[in-house]
Amino acid sequence: MIPVRLIATGKAVPSHSVSSDSLDRKLGHPPGYTLRKSRVLSRFVAAPDESQSQLGAAALRDALTNAGLKLADIDLLIGACGVPEQALPNTACFIAQHAGLPPGTPTFDINASCLSFMAAFRVAASLLADGGYRRIAIVASDLASRGVDWSEPEASMIFGDGAAAVIVERGDGAAGIRAYKMGTYPEGRRYCEIRGGGTERNPRNGVEPADYLFRMDGKAVFRLAVKVMPGFLEQLMVESGAGLERIDVVVPHQASPLGLAHAARILDVPDAKIIKIFEHHGNQVAASIPTALHEAVMTGRAVAGQRLLMMGTAAGLTIGGMVVDL
Repeated sequence: MIPVRLIATGKAVPSHSVSSDSLDRKLGHPPGYTLRKSRVLSRFVAAPDESQSQLGAAALRDALTNAGLKLADIDLLIGACGVPEQALPNTACFIAQHAGLPPGTPTFDINASCLSFMAAFRVAASLLADGGYRRIAIVASDLASRGVDWSEPEASMIFGDGAAAVIVERGDGAAGIRAYKMGTYPEGRRYCEIRGGGTERNPRNGVEPADYLFRMDGKAVFRLAVKVMPGFLEQLMVESGAGLERIDVVVPHQASPLGLAHAARILDVPDAKIIKIFEHHGNQVAASIPTALHEAVMTGRAVAGQRLLMMGTAAGLTIGGMVVDL
């Protein structure tokens, strides 16, 4: 087991919450259309003057408050956003500036789309284990509303904006990562994508406005996930040294109603063990898992001594899972 101890979580959401009913009126849909398509009652949407890094900084400050720590107590900040605030530099340095971290505090980003937080958690645990750092903050912040195409119901109505943060320290052997596994299936690389903004599609190479908007083939994502997830999960539990009956709480990526339902079926654990925030947050991209983790911690459903499973899918197509002893 890789020793790591979760000492605090934090959360931040934009000031404005948008109901599915209001989206029906805004987009000219009949009453009930958006809720029927998305299963999201309400989601948070950032105002034009709210930035991704400002939201991430607010989540970090919330985590620091919950831990009773000061900004100077953080040795490293890892940004774990699904989409960056800009191409360069890393989003973490903008979060650090807004949060007021002391100059010289190192920052970098890790990007694994919707699984960025889980990948960053694994990297942070390794950095702590080798003694290079004492205390690390991980911040995931995404403004999905800035990149959705409202003419595509499947790829727009399920998303919401938000940020979450965790602070971790080196564990003492009682707490840590018991198993971690990630797998990428490039046959699904085109199923979820934003084509513009990189070296392939840009003003110099040629780009269309739609290239900067999110595109998704949800049915293809689901088919591939259904195909690979059961075997993947079985291997993850073998690596953890115990079965699903030893899991106390499940924190899944809040991808979609279909994805959450499928996760519940293959896990076959009591529904009370699964953290669900989708109805009032939607899919918050990389902020989804840590926001659900924050919910589990703050409601007392995830406490020291328990075993927790994080799992989900991401663009790529990538699937991932992590078993953590709290």
